[in-house]
Amino acid sequence: MSSLSRELVFLILQFLDEEKFKETVHKLEQESGFFFNMKYFEDEVHNGNWDEVERYLSGFTKVDDNRYSMKIFFEIRKQKYLEALDKHDRPKAVDILVKDLKVFSTFNEELFKEITQLLTLENFRENEQLSKYGDTKSARAIMLVELKKLIEANPLFRDKLQFPTLRNSRLRTLINQSLNWQHQLCKNPRPNPDIKTLFVDHSCGPPNGARAPSPVNNPLLGSLPKAGGFPPLGAHGPFQPTPSPVPTPLAGWMSSPSTVPHPAVSGGAIALGAPSIPAALKHPRTPPTNSSVDYPSGDSDHVSKRTRPMMGISDEVNLGVNMLPMTFPGQAHGHTQAFKAPDDLPKTVARSLSQGSSPMSMDFHPVKQTLLLVGTNVGDIGLWEVGSRERLVQKTFKVWDLNKCSMPLQAALVKDPVVSVNRVIWNPDGSLFGVAYSRHIVQLYSYHGGEDMRQHLEIDAHVGGVNDIAFSTPNKQLCVITCGDDKTIKVWDAATGVKRHTFEGHEAPVYSICPHYKENIQFIFSTALDGKIKAWLYDNMGSRVDYDAPGRWCTTMAYSADGTRLFSCGTSKDGESYIVEWNESEGAVKRTYQGFHKRSLGVVQFDTTKNRYLAAGDDFSVKFWDMDNIQLLTAIDADGGLQASPRIRFNKEGSLLAVSANENVIKILSNSDGLRLLHTFENISAESSKPAISSIAASASAGLADRSASVVSIPGMNGESRNMVDVKPVITEESNDKSKIWKLTEINEPSQCRSLRLPENLRVTKISRLIFTNSGNAILALASNAIHLLWKWQRNDRNSTGKATASVPPHQWQPASGILMTNDVAETNPEEAVPCFALSKNDSYVMSASGGKISLFNMMTFKTMATFMPPPPAATFLAFHPQDNNIIAIGMDDSTIQIYNVRVDEVKSKLKGHSKRITGLAFSNILNVLVSSGADAQICVWNTDGWEKQKSKLLQLPQGRTAAASPSDTRVQFHQDQIHFLVVHETQLAIYETTKLECMKQWVVRESSAPITHATFSCDSQLIYASFMDATVCVFGSSNLRLRCRVNPSAYLPANLSNSNVHPLVITAHPQEPNMFAVGLSDGGVHIFEPLDSEGKWGVAPPAENGSASTAAMPSKTR
Repeated sequence: MSSLSRELVFLILQFLDEEKFKETVHKLEQESGFFFNMKYFEDEVHNGNWDEVERYLSGFTKVDDNRYSMKIFFEIRKQKYLEALDKHDRPKAVDILVKDLKVFSTFNEELFKEITQLLTLENFRENEQLSKYGDTKSARAIMLVELKKLIEANPLFRDKLQFPTLRNSRLRTLINQSLNWQHQLCKNPRPNPDIKTLFVDHSCGPPNGARAPSPVNNPLLGSLPKAGGFPPLGAHGPFQPTPSPVPTPLAGWMSSPSTVPHPAVSGGAIALGAPSIPAALKHPRTPPTNSSVDYPSGDSDHVSKRTRPMMGISDEVNLGVNMLPMTFPGQAHGHTQAFKAPDDLPKTVARSLSQGSSPMSMDFHPVKQTLLLVGTNVGDIGLWEVGSRERLVQKTFKVWDLNKCSMPLQAALVKDPVVSVNRVIWNPDGSLFGVAYSRHIVQLYSYHGGEDMRQHLEIDAHVGGVNDIAFSTPNKQLCVITCGDDKTIKVWDAATGVKRHTFEGHEAPVYSICPHYKENIQFIFSTALDGKIKAWLYDNMGSRVDYDAPGRWCTTMAYSADGTRLFSCGTSKDGESYIVEWNESEGAVKRTYQGFHKRSLGVVQFDTTKNRYLAAGDDFSVKFWDMDNIQLLTAIDADGGLQASPRIRFNKEGSLLAVSANENVIKILSNSDGLRLLHTFENISAESSKPAISSIAASASAGLADRSASVVSIPGMNGESRNMVDVKPVITEESNDKSKIWKLTEINEPSQCRSLRLPENLRVTKISRLIFTNSGNAILALASNAIHLLWKWQRNDRNSTGKATASVPPHQWQPASGILMTNDVAETNPEEAVPCFALSKNDSYVMSASGGKISLFNMMTFKTMATFMPPPPAATFLAFHPQDNNIIAIGMDDSTIQIYNVRVDEVKSKLKGHSKRITGLAFSNILNVLVSSGADAQICVWNTDGWEKQKSKLLQLPQGRTAAASPSDTRVQFHQDQIHFLVVHETQLAIYETTKLECMKQWVVRESSAPITHATFSCDSQLIYASFMDATVCVFGSSNLRLRCRVNPSAYLPANLSNSNVHPLVITAHPQEPNMFAVGLSDGGVHIFEPLDSEGKWGVAPPAENGSASTAAMPSKTR
């Protein structure tokens, strides 16, 4: 087969995969033998589909092709045979032996005899070589590791394991280019060609009108709707040669993607040679007769594969006015659950908050569900804890640095200093929020819990008002998107404030923006005051959409929480309001909801919740709709007093709804879940007012630290990466009465906290590494003698969740085989080695080393799955790449860092920058960097794309101390914001900002005090737990590194040990409970700690110095 024919097969494979013809894709892969899909092969092996596994392999190799192939088939058939024996299905085992395994007897007769003898055993594990065989799942996983190595080493698979890099929909693009060329060759090209087939070349009929312009400037994309139906646009329509990949959800809107930043004409559906934009495309295509009819979307699950047209085309290829309507069976969206009365809507007035000025925008914290951010008509910002009715922060508008502002802004402020807030919004993890003002300015604050709100960035963003602001993560980089009166949309780097994109093309002030992503493609919808809707990709190639929104004035757009359904709400200049759902694949209005007042007294705002309900503020009330029913569900007046068109905002769970009312009041409406949440908060708030356990006077220089859980991936101190989806939003209420004398909480007695020494079936000398599993129900330790210890908590009457707790002892777990997970040790004493380990995200594997080879263990069976990289040099720190568990960063005792690919058993890069052994590694999955630390007290930042060193800095050691004179481990761990990181050294704790590698805060141990042995963030990054050589454990607020609680050794060590040299060597935090931590001791013990139920937290945050907590580098503090 020629190379072009081979490439055509790859194009067909891409097309079939995009069209979801999965079985056909794999059949073609097997029949052509061009591409071996390792992912598909792995899935089939894991599922035990042995016939399909061999059938797929047969397209690439046969049993007797070479020794690699023979080994591959033997391992598969042996596994099939053992599984039959394990199920005691002897007839099937015999059948496999005779039909599948006998072929290998000619190569190794003794082996075949031994396999045959397994039939005589009651349990084949009685065979010594199979004694370590675990369960079926783990056995398949272990075999698969071996199979992948064999396949990658097999020369027959060379160049067949990598799919070529292709642009999306490459085959469609080529066919479209052909159609354009065929049309260009027509003697009398028609403006709207009627192409009905691909089976023969296109040729226009007799002349009918003027000659069409060249297709070079008019891509063959356009299509006009025929009355009563929708044209099959987008991914299931005419081919689209776009300048960059176009997401399916936009494709139907993108009838003519602009190729210039300033399109001279509307970007509507331009048919070939069309002299002007058809009026029909300047309005959403609503159903012509019955507005209550549901029009399903093109990507509906109810559209079966048989009714889907090949290559996105219906029975005929139609362009222009002859486009036939596409029909779809069934409904587009439907909830499987039966409709029930809206008892889960927040309708009860639970709180009334007096803001002081009229609320213009509100947003609940994405994690702490009772925290409400408010912006007002006079530029004020308020932060409310609605549970306690307490306003935590109130800030009036001011320009942070007037000298950096543009002259137009300075002149405008002098002329009229009154500024309003147009929008406030949190970023996805709640660590930042943005404020858009009516004059030029956008301000970003970082939020660290409680009252700790800090200035982050101020941007002179637009000429005139900034009408909307949003957060997005194109290319995994957190960005701020703004729009304004200057008719532009701009994208800014959220970390640095650098402008990344400017989108121009609107002809009126841009009113709102709606960033979103689908199918891994990021895009932005925007609306302007002339009613135009446009869409933009992050490529500066101009708008992909130009449609009119219902009402053609002030319109906002929003997706349902799951990102599958798109809605808009708009009000016309005449006061007519609309909420509609859009059919994304068609760029058409799918349904229009009914129930608005005939003339709204203001611009209506709306919100969505629970992937089920819509709400809008209209006619002095809040109106609700079910997303699947155009009729009004209910309307409530919230006991009266609402504004004519009140502002509204749901919290993330939909249990609370903030509504603006007259006299600058915000009403908090609640359902039953919300009432329980508020009631829980009241109980915790009441408990927090109880006196502390035991206190002594402490330095008044301590500051504020609050807890605020967040859902992000946190690379841990031991190198693992956690996804904190289950972090509980712990709601705390700290005393803000600064007239009281703050006292440090001292815990001296066992009765003052909950602590538990884990049971010991196997004595070890000391615990070198310690970590909670990601599931939170077990704790893993690595002892200095290279043995791993695992404790598991069981679900029972005393522990209904099965999670780790200090109230119920776990059991030290071992598999039935009784084997231990023991690291390979070098010829030197393992007690002298630097141990390290890293846990996989799903807790299935642990990678570990104790001075010898690196071992990969199965956490279920404790079996060693692989060993690699024998010393020298020895591994001293391990960290999994957050996006790819096959990539591991390995710190070495020769000061290098090796980037190792486990799957191909290859070192991809070797990083050199330290002068002593590596003691810490941490990935940021937002900044795409690796931070390393070493015994040389140096910190380095490496780019993970090319593994180049970006920055390095020596740790700021106390006067008289040098890394050369007294080398000590330095460890690093990222904060939940993935921008700041904790540095732990025996002399200090420090918080660094990554992009500038700048020390933001530092806490230094007094020279006469015990050194730090280890420290870690709590799971929500609001606390830092630190252990010391004198056996004390201290709890700091991470926002200011101020001490709030100290656990003394007498609280957890027996009297005979509390005065000895026993102390914690390592400390670890629970992945979901912010107030739980554990320590590993120098005597081999492990202790787990929690505060008393009556306290609920570790101490009380001290008052802020001078009313604020500085973000500048702090002077040295001493314990």
